[in-house]
Amino acid sequence: MAARAFETKKVADAMDGWLNELTIGQNGYTFIPVPVTMAGKGLVEAPRGALGHWVSIANSKISRYQVITPTGWNASGRDHKNQPGPIEQALIGTPVGDAQQPIEVLRVIHSFDPCLACAVHVARPDSRSGVTIPIRGAAL
Repeated sequence: MAARAFETKKVADAMDGWLNELTIGQNGYTFIPVPVTMAGKGLVEAPRGALGHWVSIANSKISRYQVITPTGWNASGRDHKNQPGPIEQALIGTPVGDAQQPIEVLRVIHSFDPCLACAVHVARPDSRSGVTIPIRGAAL
């Protein structure tokens, strides 16, 4: 998981340079104006499960955007019969040692569906607190 985080950061940094290399009208690249009205969707299988994006454009601006992450699919809410999803079922009856810091709850959730930001943390050498910090775009 750490390797995936570092690779993502490396690709994101490189994209800035790649975009600057594009010249409108050369090499087959052309500028396409944003349509006045349009809707689109993208569905892909991500490492942790299905990932979906839906977008609507109105007046040449994004009017609606929705993303359903693998966690949304994997955890699922209650179904049409009001039956709890798998994570909710696992949490029922889980003993919690400290209600102010319910780490047991996080452990149950992470055991089902560890997202990158939750599963990989790094400690910054300059941190006075020694607290781990999620990678989410932090300078690596």
